[in-house]
Amino acid sequence: MTQVTSLARSGLADFLIQRLSAVVLALYTLCLLSFFLVNDGLDHRQLVEFFGSASMRAFSVLAVLSTAAHGWVGLWTVGTDYIRPHYFGARAVVLRMAYQVGCALLLFIYVWWGIRLFWMLPG
Repeated sequence: MTQVTSLARSGLADFLIQRLSAVVLALYTLCLLSFFLVNDGLDHRQLVEFFGSASMRAFSVLAVLSTAAHGWVGLWTVGTDYIRPHYFGARAVVLRMAYQVGCALLLFIYVWWGIRLFWMLPG
């Protein structure tokens, strides 16, 4: 019973990461939708001011991190479910590790790029 409630690489931890990141992404989407619906005829200056504010930069970085976390759990699940010895024989472990390293590298690049993008905006 204690294993079920433990957050040490369990299904519960993955479940919570997926749900919390989905909530953050939903709130971010609603924030953007409401901004664009309320402000008709936006110009470049207004967009730079909106995305350049400290609160929106922080929220955007949180959305980028949430996307990466959400994606990692999904990609890890796909890798462990489908790159198995049953399908790939003895090469499965090597293929799965290469897949997971590739996914981690791509997600790291995505997060690095997203943080750079949002914090380089003129404020």
